[in-house]
Amino acid sequence: SSLPPEALALATQLFDHARTGQTTTLSQYISHGIPVNLTNYKGDTLLMLAAYHGHLETVRMLVEKGADIDVLNDRGQSIVAGAVFKGYEDVVKYLAEKGADLAKGQPSAIEAAYMFKREDLLKFFGVEDDE
Repeated sequence: SSLPPEALALATQLFDHARTGQTTTLSQYISHGIPVNLTNYKGDTLLMLAAYHGHLETVRMLVEKGADIDVLNDRGQSIVAGAVFKGYEDVVKYLAEKGADLAKGQPSAIEAAYMFKREDLLKFFGVEDDE
């Protein structure tokens, strides 16, 4: 189904707001009816982009507004694993505290922490790096 150009432009703008941490603007759109779990053509949600780019305040707002923290994108990647990959410990810890499934996705957050040698996160997850 093809959207009108205005709708596509707005969607692009919303994902840019998530990517760049424009929390207030994004919050206003969601308060006025934009779905908090909106996905782009890759299956990425607003929360996924905010987390992947390390915007904790935006991540918090989206979770508080009901964003799904365990959704996977079209490549089977989880939100929390993306934040592990990028090394945003504050975002990872927040999502984990909110109940994100650390074993979900390919790779999972735990597997990503091993792969990218995120020792502090492995400790936080309660697993040790057995080299």
